[in-house]
Amino acid sequence: MSEYGDSTADNGAPGGALAQAEVRARKREFDELLGEFRRTPVLVPLGDDQDGEPALLTADFNGIRFILAFSDEQALARYATARGESAREWTYQRVLGARLLDVAVPAAGVPCGVALDCADGSDGMVFPPVAGIVPDGAAVDLGDETRHGGAL
Repeated sequence: MSEYGDSTADNGAPGGALAQAEVRARKREFDELLGEFRRTPVLVPLGDDQDGEPALLTADFNGIRFILAFSDEQALARYATARGESAREWTYQRVLGARLLDVAVPAAGVPCGVALDCADGSDGMVFPPVAGIVPDGAAVDLGDETRHGGAL
């Protein structure tokens, strides 16, 4: 036994079972948050697309577009304040989280996810464009073969 205790008692890997249990617990927690997001209407501010037409407000980060969504008007107000734009009127739509993930993300035509309450630091949430969150056709973690039904 080492001076730190015997943390290799399970399958020889330090903290193996403990680490696996923590991963499972975090996955369950995320799945619960994802389910709640999918069932909840959120506020999505409207901006303009390249042609000046109204469009969902997005931000690009490391090659991925994120639709900006907010849990309530206070969260949207914090975002507006953080941008220095609290004096302007913000037009928004109420959209069910599932509709954002299942319809708006694939319609973006580029890798796209959803950022919820992005001005709230660690209290915000990111739903990246990966399998299990967005439809497989919009997931960036699947190879071309899987995304296109096996046909290239």
